[in-house]
Amino acid sequence: MKKEKVVLAYSGGLDTSVILKWLIDKGYEVIAYVADVGQDDDFEEVKKKAEKIGASKVFIKELKEEFVTDYIFPAIKANAVYENRYLLGTALARPLIAKHHIDIAEKENAAYVSHGATGKGNDQVRFELGFYALNPKIKVLAPWKMQEFLDTFKGRTDMLNYAKENNIPVKASLSKPYSEDDNLMHISHEAGVLEDPKYKPESDMLTKMVSPQQAPDKETHIEIHFKDGIPVKVVNPEENKTFVKPLELFNYLNLIGGQNGIGLLDMVENRFVGIKSRGVYETPGGTILYKAHMDIEGIAMDREVMRLRNMLSPVFSELVYNGFWFSPEMDFLMAAINKSQELIDGVVYITLYKGNVIIDGRESPSSLYNKELSSMDIEGGFDQKDSAGFIKINAIRLMAHNAIMRRKK
Repeated sequence: MKKEKVVLAYSGGLDTSVILKWLIDKGYEVIAYVADVGQDDDFEEVKKKAEKIGASKVFIKELKEEFVTDYIFPAIKANAVYENRYLLGTALARPLIAKHHIDIAEKENAAYVSHGATGKGNDQVRFELGFYALNPKIKVLAPWKMQEFLDTFKGRTDMLNYAKENNIPVKASLSKPYSEDDNLMHISHEAGVLEDPKYKPESDMLTKMVSPQQAPDKETHIEIHFKDGIPVKVVNPEENKTFVKPLELFNYLNLIGGQNGIGLLDMVENRFVGIKSRGVYETPGGTILYKAHMDIEGIAMDREVMRLRNMLSPVFSELVYNGFWFSPEMDFLMAAINKSQELIDGVVYITLYKGNVIIDGRESPSSLYNKELSSMDIEGGFDQKDSAGFIKINAIRLMAHNAIMRRKK
């Protein structure tokens, strides 16, 4: 009898290794899919491990460039931050991973896809909404929401015992007292000891950056060039370095941002499923780009366009966080945001120092800044006496309201 095929999102860790073997034991032909979105992994070792456990095929997809151009840069254009703080590193990677997951399932004629996300987190929602949006006929096997799996694995000890019984290699070193999700945009740390919201993380937790206190007592000066709201060039004039390719540009910002202690965030956030979660995030390159992009918009974006776009940014962020990247509302928002960026061109001059992104100046060929209009020292622009009428017109509503309140008293 021909086995049903399932494509499993595989990381090489304990959970997905156990799931891989468990699905094989249930009678499925399992194809392992590894998405390289910039995490610090030995992909050849991951592939060998999947093959040793019994995967019929192993696909390793190199997705870093696409991650930068099609997911990170659009989020920067939208000034996307969830709950005014989180730059969405994990959430942005999930639709990209889901997209290629479905591509492989379709090419391999697999009726099923599977993942190792738990039933309490955001990733299960992000992955599965992406799967169904991209292929409404796909079937999802989510072991952490299947009673048979939950009955078998009540905790980490059960999984370790299963791994030992089935000769699944497990790293000998003690696991960290928290979980991590690593990609090009950021690394997140959560769970374990971090579940105590007052626990102070130690500096040795950090992997993409040094703590601001340990950053060098030396400034780093860079220029970031934008075209249509997208970073197209990064220059370090003191080191005579220039980067124009998206991936190289972003990697360099991660490097110098990390060296200068940029991008540390510790917050308690609201998951889509209704649970509060504490996370510690390192986002060096993304933090620099976010602040630089906001600054170039200040000189090049029309006031009313900015006001409307700023209303859309939190909505955009929530859609990304909650897993609605592939949705009609996201298509609508993306079109509006892209339109808002058509004249967002220019250069932002930046100093990086001990966790701070300091804006030194900016210039733009699309500048709406008029020195003569705004200057206190230059006569011209418009007749200042016209401001009296402007103020009186805007005061009509205030005077009417105040008159009513006085009568009421």
